[in-house]
Amino acid sequence: MPKYKLTYFDVKGLGEGIRMILSYMEADWEEVRIERPQLPTSPWQKLKAGVKYHKLPVLEIDGEEVYQSSAICRYLASEAGLLGRNPWENLQIDIIEGTFKDFIVELQRAFGQQPEPWLDEAAKAERMRSVKEEAIPYYFKIYDDSVKGNNGYLAIGKLTWVDFYVIGFTETIEIATGEKIYEKYQNLNELKNRIYSIPSVKKWIDKRPESI
Repeated sequence: MPKYKLTYFDVKGLGEGIRMILSYMEADWEEVRIERPQLPTSPWQKLKAGVKYHKLPVLEIDGEEVYQSSAICRYLASEAGLLGRNPWENLQIDIIEGTFKDFIVELQRAFGQQPEPWLDEAAKAERMRSVKEEAIPYYFKIYDDSVKGNNGYLAIGKLTWVDFYVIGFTETIEIATGEKIYEKYQNLNELKNRIYSIPSVKKWIDKRPESI
């Protein structure tokens, strides 16, 4: 059995879906959490020069490093039976993942994670308003409708890696924006509860550190 080591920030974000899939697999895994880079005490600025592509998460598989959250999830999905049954089904999964990344870009812009020093506070506030009043309703209706139309899952009528990917990040979105997404989108809430009730995933949920 391979041994996995995940390095990511001390947030759910793009790392939580990976953590959930590893837990679902009942894999032999450990993690290193790094204080998120927005905090002045974070060591990330010193550490990132030694990280290929200067990005997290990084997953070590028997000591071999791999990168990019979606690529990592797809690989783990191939080991865990969480892919589609054919190329068409994998396309449907990737469409959901792609729209979710579109939303993440808007969220990052609102929080200034893409440096734009010319933005004043009013402009930043307008971006946050846009995320809360436009982006969240637009994108999360897509995801909620997808769950409704796919037998309770985001794609192809069965549990796949993209369910973990989206559900894992959405708690961070709720905390960051103050929006009660799961209260507003009941199909997504039912999917979250379904995932969290999987015994091996529940074991992780019950013991994971508190984080945004």
